[in-house]
Parts: sequence; structure tokens; C-alpha cells
Amino acid sequence: MDNNCNCLTFECKTKNCPDEESKTVFHKILHVLLPNSKTVSDSDCNTSKKIFGGKRVICPPHGNCALYTMFSFICVSTWIILYSVSKEQSSPGGNLFSLFVLFTGAVIGGHIFSLIRLPPLLGMLIVGGLLSNVPGVKVVGLAIDPKWSASLRKIALTVILLRAGLGLDPVALRKLSLTVLRVALVPCLFEVAANAVTANLLLAMPWTWSFMLGFALSAVSPAVVVPSLLNLADSGYGLDKGIPTLVIAAATIDDVFNITGFGVLLGIVFSQGELALTIAKGPLETLLGISYGAVFGVFLWYFPSKDSVNRTFYRAVLLVGFGLVAIFGSPLVQLPGAGPLGCLTVGFVAAFGWRKERNKDENDTVAEVTGVLWMLFQPFLFGLIGAAVKSEQIHDLSSLGLGTAVIAVGQTIRIGAAVLSVLGTEFSTKERIFIAIARFPKATVQAAIGGLALDMALADNNQELIRHGTVVLTTAVLSIIITAPIGALVIALSGPRLLNKLDRQTTDETDAECTDDMENASMLQMTSEPQSTIQIEMS
Repeated sequence: MDNNCNCLTFECKTKNCPDEESKTVFHKILHVLLPNSKTVSDSDCNTSKKIFGGKRVICPPHGNCALYTMFSFICVSTWIILYSVSKEQSSPGGNLFSLFVLFTGAVIGGHIFSLIRLPPLLGMLIVGGLLSNVPGVKVVGLAIDPKWSASLRKIALTVILLRAGLGLDPVALRKLSLTVLRVALVPCLFEVAANAVTANLLLAMPWTWSFMLGFALSAVSPAVVVPSLLNLADSGYGLDKGIPTLVIAAATIDDVFNITGFGVLLGIVFSQGELALTIAKGPLETLLGISYGAVFGVFLWYFPSKDSVNRTFYRAVLLVGFGLVAIFGSPLVQLPGAGPLGCLTVGFVAAFGWRKERNKDENDTVAEVTGVLWMLFQPFLFGLIGAAVKSEQIHDLSSLGLGTAVIAVGQTIRIGAAVLSVLGTEFSTKERIFIAIARFPKATVQAAIGGLALDMALADNNQELIRHGTVVLTTAVLSIIITAPIGALVIALSGPRLLNKLDRQTTDETDAECTDDMENASMLQMTSEPQSTIQIEMS
């Protein structure tokens, strides 16, 4: 018997205690609120009190009950602070109040989905969508300032890309470099072509608009793909062959290519800027992003210096700062595609140098810091993505079915092309199928660029262009609604079934033996985030 018992108990003390088969719904709900714990004897339960059926609870509460209580007090105190700063903005209908409600609702929605063993981001997406579309509560989503929404999404995207960069395995990336390019470009080109042909035939759009729609729909969402892959990698799935590294790196290149292609077609349709310069933006963005990340990643090898106090803190501040500069600064120089690639690269290069300094059993403290930041910004990211999908944006109801057909055809062709792109590699059939479906979700890019063509058409006041721009926006919104939740669910459910599971310690040792100059390299350097301690925020 543990003399230090300080937790809740479900130990039966009477003959009336229900067994598993006779438990009522109330018993099951209580089981969620007051989880199982160690057996507590009568002598240890002097401060406990029977609540029903022989069950006892020790005060103060522990487990999920204490967690929910703590979260409630955090929410109340946060709102009081916000209200004291700005009464107008923190009252119903204000921007801060709406963000507060969205964050709280997204955390709760994510936790509920995690209890039924589904990805938390599904619950966060749904909560965000409900707050922007359900009568009576959609005032919350509509009251969110678009500038605040865009900025918070960019900050969250910065955090998750930095986490991905810190976890990329240099050994696997060097080994799979050609495969990364094939996986990134081959499925993308096939999907763009399929989307364009289908849009031209079904939606009667000109070829320029059809290819513009094709590029808009083809971009993969790093906001959905990256955390889904990191969760699988945290459990050891796919680490033996570097599949998380492959998919994450390919998704980043995919986005640069599609954003560039969309920009080229946008410039052609609206005759903006030099076409040659627009076409050259793709390679230029790639070069700038990689160069930026390499330079400042190497900078982080030497600063802060080894004799600095609180070195981990300053490393984390500098890393996040460089990532934010990349994401927020790249649009200022008209090269938005360079931002995500630079953010990913700076984390990768920095971690490459830091691994050499760590002992074999030493934790990656910077990755732990970014893990905590991700727990804070994850609800904002997915809640705001869900809130960005508004029913009012679907102007042409008659095009919904045809738009869905365009998305279905494009995704089917993409999956087939993705399987073909990894033929001749060491991956098994199951792993090839997973690589193909892992880049199914669409969200962030479509939310960012889906309405650009319509905005420019409205500025020109050209009815034909407005009609085509409306179709692009409607189909982009549909792609988010259809693929983001389905893609996240498919990745979470198929990963454990299609990928091999490898112990992380074994992976670290194997990678360290592969090369002398890449000591302590790991497939995806994940942290044991405080998921069990802060279960209400992460699953």
C-alpha cells in the first residue's frame, strides 16, 4: 500500500459498488471526471468522502477533476485581466472576447475529441466553424478582427514549422533527397492538371482560371499535416525509414510550387507585373528561404555563447524570432513562399549543430519550449481556420456539387500519382499508400489565397471575372471543409496500421552509428510534451 496516496479512488468499499457490466451512464461520466488511481485503504482516506456506490474522493481533487478545475480558474482569471485592459474589446461582440471564446471552445472541443481517440484538431476545426456559421453564436466568429486572425495563424504556423525543422532527421533527409523532390512535385503536377481539366469541363472556366484553381486546390496544408505526422512520430511510427521527415519536407516544397503557380496565373489573368519575374519567383523563393534558414541556423550554433546564463531561454527566443521574421517578413518583399521554407530550414540547421553538443540521454530543451508554445497556439490555429470558413462565402450553391467533383477527381489522381512517385524505393506497399494519403488535407493555403482572385475581380468590377473568382473561392472553401477533417482523421487512423513502429531510443542509436559527423541524429526529435499533465490542451 502506498502511504503517499493523494489521489482519487474508485476502489469498491461496499457490496453495492457496481461492476463493469452494470455501470450506468452516470458511472461512466464520473469515470472520465475522476479517473482510476491507486487503491486507498480506510486508514488513508480519513479526509475522503463517499459520493455514491462506495466510491470515495480525496480533497483536494486530483486527476482530470483537478485539471478541469484549474482550467476553469485560468479561463476566468484571463477574462478578468482582458476586461480590465479593454472593457469594450473584452465584452460580447468585441475582438478580444471573441478570441477568448474561440480559444476556450477550441481547447474543450479538442479535448472531447481526444477522449474518443480522434485527433484534437478535428474538434478545434469544428468549434471554429460553428462559431462562425451557427445562428446565435456566429457573432463570435464574425467579430474576430481579420488582422488578428491572420497574425495569430502565422504565429502558430511559425511554431509548428520550427518544431518540424527541429525534428527533421539529417541522415534520412540526405538519403531521401531525390525521393523528397519526386513526392513533392509529381503528385502536385498531376493534381493541378486533373483539377484544371475537370474545372474546364464541369465549371466551364477558361484555361487560365482552371489552372489557377488547380494550383489553389493542390497545395497541402502544413498546419494539418505537420502536427499529424509529429504525433505519429512521437509514438515511433514511420521512424525506421524516415517517413515523417519525407512527408514534411515534401509538403513544404509542394506549397512553394503551388503558391508560385497560383501567383503566375493571377498575374496573367489580371496582367500585373512582369510575367518573367513572376515565373522566376518560385526558384527565387526557394533559394531565399533555404539561404535565410542556413545563415541564421548556423548563427544559432554560436549564439548565445557557451558561457551564457539561461542559454536555452535565449536560444528559444532567437529561434522563434528568426522564424517569425521569415513568416512575417517574406510577404513584405513580395516573396511569401520563402517564409515557411526559411522557418523550417532555420530550425533544421540549428538543431543539426545543437545535436552535437547534447549528451546521448539529454533532452532537447529548445524543442520542449516550442512544444509548450504549440500547446498555446494550436487551438488558435485550428479554431481560426475553422472560423475562416463561412457559409456566406459559398455564393453559388449550384456549383457546390461540381466543385466537389473537381476536388474528388484531383485528389484521386494525386493519390495515384503519389503511389507511383515512390515506386522503386525501399518503401513497402503499405508505406507507399500512407505517403500518398498523408498529403491529403487542405486548409491554410486555401484559406489564404482562395479569395484573392475574387477580391481583384471585384476591384475591376468585371462581372465575368467576379463569377470565376466566386467559383475559385467557393471551391477552395469546399476543399477545406472536405479534406481537412477527413485528412487528419485518415492520417491518425491509418498511421498505426500502415507504418512500422520503432522505439525512439533504438532509432537514435541506429542513426548515431550511421555517421560519425551526425552524432545523436534522430528521425524526428520530439519532446515528451506534458500531454498527460495538460491533457485538456493536447491529446
